[in-house]
Amino acid sequence: MAKLWAIIKREYLERVRSKWFVIATLFGPIFFSAIIIVPAWLSSRSKATSDIYNTAILDATGNGFGHRLALNIAGDSTIPGRMPEVRVIAPAALTQAESLATHQVMQKDKTGYVVVDQQTLAGESARYAGRNATSIADMAQIKSAIRETILASRLEKVGLDNSRMREITFIPLDFSTERITEKGRAGSGMASVMFGFAIGFLLYASIVIYGQTIMSGVLEEKTTRVAEVVMSSVPTDTLLAGKVLGVGAVGLTQQIIWIVTTYILLQLRAPIMAKLGAPTMSFTLPDISLGAGMIFLLFFLFGFIFYSSLFAAVGSSVNSESEARQAASPLMIMIVSTAVFIQPVLLNPTGTTARVLSLVPFSSPIIMPIRMAVIGIPPLELAASLGFLAIGCLVALWLASRIYRVGLLMYGKRPSMREMARWVTYAR
Repeated sequence: MAKLWAIIKREYLERVRSKWFVIATLFGPIFFSAIIIVPAWLSSRSKATSDIYNTAILDATGNGFGHRLALNIAGDSTIPGRMPEVRVIAPAALTQAESLATHQVMQKDKTGYVVVDQQTLAGESARYAGRNATSIADMAQIKSAIRETILASRLEKVGLDNSRMREITFIPLDFSTERITEKGRAGSGMASVMFGFAIGFLLYASIVIYGQTIMSGVLEEKTTRVAEVVMSSVPTDTLLAGKVLGVGAVGLTQQIIWIVTTYILLQLRAPIMAKLGAPTMSFTLPDISLGAGMIFLLFFLFGFIFYSSLFAAVGSSVNSESEARQAASPLMIMIVSTAVFIQPVLLNPTGTTARVLSLVPFSSPIIMPIRMAVIGIPPLELAASLGFLAIGCLVALWLASRIYRVGLLMYGKRPSMREMARWVTYAR
């Protein structure tokens, strides 16, 4: 036990004292502050630009639709320079008019042009072409103006004027969601989704970063022959366990720092947004009990042990970094394929896919905590997920320890899968 503790302590202190750990730990709060503050600030600034007012409306409807559309795009026609140019075009001359408008856009006389015709009146289609076609805010305003104009035209047919139509259709609805579990109200539904995504991202990032750190550390010790000296006084099982637990403690330390700093940033979000002149939105973290926190911790530890032991086995079986990256490809595929399902699981956390992925050991460390953050998980399903993951950890450790024991002393060509299978039978 003393040797195991010495290895854990060495692995932990060696990494937390490095400048890269400090940089990564400081980068985390900067990254999370960017996710929390920057999108809200940008959304408050993401309004349509003045380019949309320098557009031409090619009106082939024959009923003045283009003039009403220009008013809706301008918003306030009393401001000079905000009224798009309207060109009433006969349907037969529409092709020639589009060609002329395209030439004007190419010459930068116009930003773009909108084509409206009988299909637009029917609510079927409208076209826009211009230099700002990739501007989401500009296109959203033009599309909204077209819809509003179509609705106004339809209401006018039944005797309702445009001003009356605005009173009826403009509804500034503030829609909020709240999650209710078996224990009662559990806070904002959107906050739960964001929290679940953050949990999944943290687990994914920690497993990838520190799993590869263990692989690189094992490979370095093997190529420098340090492992041979250490193995003469420490059993390989103890050496592997010490590395996995020591580096895991580093990852856990970093995550705790990130979580604490993120919580502080959330508390400071409102005054920061107020200083930036952006609207503030209420954001309350979901209630996480001590028991749920301990379960999150178990999933992190089991998941880290599962992948880290396999990464260590990969590092012991190869002789160079390039070989290590190739050999680790199956592990990376498992992790990345799990990350791909984060969004579908958030959209449907009670679906069959989410439930199956919560039971499979290679995906459950990421998927189950995400589901726990957004819905209540039955105790039996939660116990089954932890049980299967624990069994997976034992199998991964058993395989990794035997490959690790032989691989550290093997040099030369990269072993095949058949040779590694023989290593498992050799090391009994």
